[in-house]
Amino acid sequence: MTLSIFFELVEIKAKIASVWPFLLGLIFVQANFHQLNWGITALFFIAMLLFNMAVDINDNYQDYTKAGNQAAEWKKKTNIIGVQHLRIRRVFTLMASFAVIAGIIGLYLVWVTGWPLLVMGVLCFLVGYLYAGGPRPLSGTPTGEFFAGFTMGYLIMLITVYLNLYQTTAFNGGLMARVLLASGVAVMAIAALLLANNICDAKEDLDLERKTIVYYLGKRRSLWLFAGFYIVGYLSLIASVLIGDLPVWSLLSLISIPLIYRNVVAFFQIQVKKQTFILAVRNLAILALTTVLAELLGLWIS
Repeated sequence: MTLSIFFELVEIKAKIASVWPFLLGLIFVQANFHQLNWGITALFFIAMLLFNMAVDINDNYQDYTKAGNQAAEWKKKTNIIGVQHLRIRRVFTLMASFAVIAGIIGLYLVWVTGWPLLVMGVLCFLVGYLYAGGPRPLSGTPTGEFFAGFTMGYLIMLITVYLNLYQTTAFNGGLMARVLLASGVAVMAIAALLLANNICDAKEDLDLERKTIVYYLGKRRSLWLFAGFYIVGYLSLIASVLIGDLPVWSLLSLISIPLIYRNVVAFFQIQVKKQTFILAVRNLAILALTTVLAELLGLWIS
């Protein structure tokens, strides 16, 4: 397996969806509590990336192994395992190895920091597996966007915050709600990315017997939901600044609105996977870059 094939198998381009909330968590802690535990945070970052890669490998693995004869052509021409003729056993071994290493690191961090991390970690592992695995994968239900956005956008940020505050009394229900608000822009952008994917794959999902939220809402309403996700994300960012959890300079990230709007309008016109799904990916990258840079600027100025 070449490096380029490996990167495609683990969907390396999508890793920004997990690194972004991690960075937001670090900024949130520094802005509000002025303390960072670099050693434990670095271990979590490694475990997070390994598990995220395991989840993406599992998505491809489950799609390939569960696709019936009616999807034989799809397996050959679309799924990375079929396209590159990868050995299915080797793919499974790689996936399991990443998940086990991430789990071992996670258990060590639980031993060091306490049971709240165990609860959050188990939830992440369950959603990570059930998203594509199990008798009824979450990716084929109307809840896929919610679980993925909540887990990646919110829980990754929350765990990052917890690992830097576990030795204090600051981590409580109120703080968890504040983190949820601050992570809203990431939660919504990730959910929008997955919704865009499902909109583009509406016909293919039916062939594979998946009933995503697009199946129930229809394409037009799904497109408006797609646009609505970004609006909610921006509003949560503004609200977090107003209550003082994010630096005022974070509002500088609102300069991304014209770019996001342009991409949303273009996606409304055409929903073709190879042609316009990239617009949702760009929106995620634009929001990640502008929010992180604006919040870092706010920290530096303050």
